[in-house]
Amino acid sequence: MVIYFTGTGNSRYCAQRLSSLLGDELMDSFHFIRDGIAAELLSDRPWVFVCPTYAWRLPRIFSDFIRSGYFSGCRNAYFVMTCGDDIGSAAHRNRALSLEKGFNYMGTLRVVMPENYVAMFPVPERTESRLIVHRAQPALELACQCIRGVRPFPENRPNAFGPIKSGVINSAFYRFVVHDRAFTVSDACTGCGKCESLCPLCNITLAAGKPVWNGKCTHCMACICSCPTGAIEYGTHSIGKPRYLCPGDAE
Repeated sequence: MVIYFTGTGNSRYCAQRLSSLLGDELMDSFHFIRDGIAAELLSDRPWVFVCPTYAWRLPRIFSDFIRSGYFSGCRNAYFVMTCGDDIGSAAHRNRALSLEKGFNYMGTLRVVMPENYVAMFPVPERTESRLIVHRAQPALELACQCIRGVRPFPENRPNAFGPIKSGVINSAFYRFVVHDRAFTVSDACTGCGKCESLCPLCNITLAAGKPVWNGKCTHCMACICSCPTGAIEYGTHSIGKPRYLCPGDAE
């Protein structure tokens, strides 16, 4: 079973591609996370967890989803992490999580996809994004070959800074950067409620027809990137930047 979490579509695209190539079931973790429900799932095929990379680790809400869930049947677990560059020493953390859950850890595969973190980094235009997605295909095909052959993914060796990125910097990122205080909304907002419906933490509510952020955010960028009128900004960091949704995923 291929299980994914996504904010702007990169990981959903990869999960759908893997599911199609493998002929395996596809499962979105969104409603389990949003509704606070512990997953109870059964599969006689390997578990393939697909998600973005948040500060060189699994998003905390996705690792919490795995940690709280009940996964019966096959004990092999693969991790596929989309990123704009690298995943630090995330593999070490995924191995520990697998041990905690009683999985046979089968490796972590890095898949470079277009950068979507509009709150901090430059975001590619659509033409460049399509090219990056095209370049990701061999990695997804390699993943399928390993899963079909019940072989571990090739080992991802982090550089000397990997443990620091996935450790100290990850902790600092969540403590000092991951907040919703910088989100604003302009008069272009139509009150459609799309941002509210897409938030995996139920952090957005509409007040007088405008979104209000309520202090519990994971920085998935679903609200700002999916706003149909471009009414949402993240302080001055997002001004003038393209809004990213995975090419082909949102069309």
